[in-house]
Amino acid sequence: MNTPRIDSRRDPAGVRSPIIVNQLGANVRASLVDHWSRPLIIDHPEGRAPWEIAPEADVLLTRPFGWSNAPAEKPAGWPFGLRWIQTASTGIDFFPTWLLDGPVVTVGRGISADPIAEYVLAAILGFEKRIYDVRPRSRQDWKITPLGSLSGKTVGIAGFGAIGRAVVERLKPFDVKIKALRRSSWQYPVPGVQPVDDIETLVSVSDHLVIALPSTSKTTRLINADVLARAKPSLHLINVARGRIIDQQALLRALDEGQIAAATLDVTDPEPPPDGDPIYTHSKIVLTPHVSWTGGDDAARLANKVLVNLDAYAHGAPLADVFDEKLEY
Repeated sequence: MNTPRIDSRRDPAGVRSPIIVNQLGANVRASLVDHWSRPLIIDHPEGRAPWEIAPEADVLLTRPFGWSNAPAEKPAGWPFGLRWIQTASTGIDFFPTWLLDGPVVTVGRGISADPIAEYVLAAILGFEKRIYDVRPRSRQDWKITPLGSLSGKTVGIAGFGAIGRAVVERLKPFDVKIKALRRSSWQYPVPGVQPVDDIETLVSVSDHLVIALPSTSKTTRLINADVLARAKPSLHLINVARGRIIDQQALLRALDEGQIAAATLDVTDPEPPPDGDPIYTHSKIVLTPHVSWTGGDDAARLANKVLVNLDAYAHGAPLADVFDEKLEY
């Protein structure tokens, strides 16, 4: 089982100078070069599988790209000399299980919370205001069509981590009711947010429902036919988490049968959907290709997270945002 403390070898000054395999690009490399721990940086060759690393390295900085083709069994010699793996993503479902069963794994929790929250706000306002739907194409189309409003609506948030909190901050000026569901207990009240106890309750009261939960064995198909049957016909469902949290066929049926009004999906299951999947052309779905995390200063946020943990690693101190095997995130 992983532990967040590194039992590292140190030089006489009490500092470990790490050997780092960098798969996170030039921006992260530039932030590492002048680090006080004097790291040796190995740039991962383009085109090489991400698990084919220099065996002398004790740190791996990686991202999900390329891991989908990883072998089912760990490669011979893995994890070599690795003591710490830092991922750029919050979710770990892209990685093979053997990556998580060895060195300490830390995740990129919160790096993309702000751009994802902006995407959520754009989706909510786009649904209510329908600016693109009411554009006149001719003089005959020029007519007054009432638009929607956020005022007085209820926004449900399933998953109250960094993304959920960022969404709340952007919703506060809009005079909405905010209800939230989280897996862990509420240690203190959050102003303007009313906790709910289960997903069924959250779905039944929401006009807009934001899915921001981690993908785990407990959240797979959490949004299913039984849950969707409890929704308001006006519900707008927004998924910025993982596609497998929603039973996609049940969602399509709920949209076709008028159980819910619309869905904005930045993630799907599988991803991408196969050619011919009705999700591409459904009139009640706004589909985007897993881009909600883009558009912010992600490179700088990622570099800062790596540097904070590198400080801790070099001192043999606990690392931040360690993957928890029991929670699965």
